[in-house]
Amino acid sequence: MALDITKFLNRFIDEARDLLRYLGEGVKNLEQGQRDAELINSLFRSAHTIKGSSRMLKLQSIAETAHSLEELLSALREQKIDINQQIIDAFYQAVDCLTDMVEHLAATQDPESLPPAPPALCDALLALASGETRAPPQVQPVNLADETSAPAKKAQPALGSSDSVRLRLESLESLSKLISEVTASHAGLRELVRDAQALKLNWESAQDAALSKQRFDSLFNNLKEIVGSQESLIYSLHDRALTLRMLPLRQVFEPAAKHIREVGRMLGKQVTSQISGEDIELDRNIIEQLSEPMVHLLRNAIDHGIEDPEIRLNQGKPAAGLVKLSAWQDGGWVVIELADDGAGLSLDRIRQKLTQQQLLSADELANMSEQELINQVFLPGFTTTSMITEMSGRGVGLDVVKRKIVNDLQGLIDVRSQAGLGASFTLRLPVSLAMLRVLLVETAGHTLAFSAQYIVELTRITPEQVLEVADRNVFVLRNEFVPIFELHQLISLPNLADTPRQISKKLLLLVVRVQHEKIALVIDKLIDEHDLIINALPEHLAHNPLISGMVNHGYQQLVSLIHVPRLLELARKKHQKTGETTIKSATQQHLLVVDDSLNTREIEKDVLEAWGYQVTLAEDGLDGLNKARNGDFDAIITDVEMPFMDGFTLTSHLREHERYKNRPIIIITSREKDSDRRRGIEVGADAYIVKGSFDQNNLVDTLRALLG
Repeated sequence: MALDITKFLNRFIDEARDLLRYLGEGVKNLEQGQRDAELINSLFRSAHTIKGSSRMLKLQSIAETAHSLEELLSALREQKIDINQQIIDAFYQAVDCLTDMVEHLAATQDPESLPPAPPALCDALLALASGETRAPPQVQPVNLADETSAPAKKAQPALGSSDSVRLRLESLESLSKLISEVTASHAGLRELVRDAQALKLNWESAQDAALSKQRFDSLFNNLKEIVGSQESLIYSLHDRALTLRMLPLRQVFEPAAKHIREVGRMLGKQVTSQISGEDIELDRNIIEQLSEPMVHLLRNAIDHGIEDPEIRLNQGKPAAGLVKLSAWQDGGWVVIELADDGAGLSLDRIRQKLTQQQLLSADELANMSEQELINQVFLPGFTTTSMITEMSGRGVGLDVVKRKIVNDLQGLIDVRSQAGLGASFTLRLPVSLAMLRVLLVETAGHTLAFSAQYIVELTRITPEQVLEVADRNVFVLRNEFVPIFELHQLISLPNLADTPRQISKKLLLLVVRVQHEKIALVIDKLIDEHDLIINALPEHLAHNPLISGMVNHGYQQLVSLIHVPRLLELARKKHQKTGETTIKSATQQHLLVVDDSLNTREIEKDVLEAWGYQVTLAEDGLDGLNKARNGDFDAIITDVEMPFMDGFTLTSHLREHERYKNRPIIIITSREKDSDRRRGIEVGADAYIVKGSFDQNNLVDTLRALLG
């Protein structure tokens, strides 16, 4: 009787995945210098187990490849050969090839569809085992696509996650216990319904009002207690269910290491990887959606970032480039950073491409800071590659990454670059999208929801604290100008409120932030704050970029969850439409504005450009000092409280520089004490303006007086 192997396939696939994961980690340890006998023995046993299991199931190509790998490990175990880079490369290719075969088997569930063992790779493994010196061949990854459904294409490596998860017995027992408690609580609710029905029947006929009230009070208290208990149980049940959905980032990070090697081989570049934080857990839904952006970022790092070996050697770098993939927990966020030690982003190349593709005007480019220029790589259709290849040049990479991370996964993305030293992309993701801490607010008669990860604070201000700067209303929040917007007007909602807001009353502001940019939203009241389940949008709202989900509030009331990054985009566009002012006084004088707040820098820049000044921005004191030394500015405007170097120290250093001994320096800060004013004068400032009483005309008049 023939053996039906189909029911054993999934068990083999799970076991092989674990063994191949261990083999990959072991080869990495060998590459990093670990040479102990126990490690080599355990790697040999893993390859031997894969070979034996695959032979039993007649998976001949997997068995042959595993056998060749086993022979090389056997020679290493018996000390017939020594480890070198050729052997390490061969190990990696063998593990990658076996992984492709196992994943192909998992996708098709058809052993007959397995490709044959690659003879060039098997021959190279056996030759290295016999002591020959031979470079491992370039083996293409197994194509998991259905070859009959489309024309054959060159296989591209991809990241993916398993279709199954392993659960601990204690987790299942805890879940079962919670379900039992919910069932018991629900039975209590049914009893209360019967009590309410009896009370209703007896209410009109009851002669004793005091007795009726006593029964009603008892019913109310019991109902309140059991609803509170059930609410706690439901949250616990949901938390437990979320825990079962959590997967380690290893699901993405381990295929990423293989992907880095394969892309490096495709491009003829030497690339190594360094991975940490793979045990950090995220919701399975987020893990599965990370594949596409991670593939784009990895290819971008290797194709655009890592230089060819000859170039790296000429620059004093190791021939092999390094790609670091790391993760860590930060409160309710998980941070993933992908960094390389390549050439970094070329600002000149970005400017050139933006001009060629007519994405921005020359004036817009000239007024951009370095960080703003770097952020343009996320524009749709943008690419710095001059030639279209299978890897790049199509302009669909980083735009896709930003849309996926920001719009779909409710996260944030930030990019940093240093010329010649490399670039890093940092992703901040919520641990889960299923339930988030949510603030419910009311504005103009509408109830709206905001996820807490974007909330800075709620604050009240008097009308006197509202300043008009550069055609917009702002207020000062801890040394920073923050623009103010009426929420319902910003998102074009009609005013349904019964009574208009009194101008004399304090304004309630919800301050939200995306990365370093803040805006304040005028709302009427805070309704509630809860951990709420986020529901997917109905089909007719699925493509609305302003709404990222729906939450339930009250008695089956659906409330829109506002997508804050889109809200800030609307705020920027609103200012661009209404904030264009006529230049009052044409001048070629060049000013340097130094402030660590993005909002404050942009607002001061708008004020000064409206009066005809040319403005350069610096994001802290040290950045300001470097730009001042490398440039030639007619006047400098600086904040006081900044990282790396404060405004007092900056002013003092500038006065020591020959070029700036007598040029105007103006301090704009929220510090109001006389001692701070005196210190500003002592270090050499020409004027001291307090942000709380800021008047843009006062700033311009001060500049005119100082510049003559």
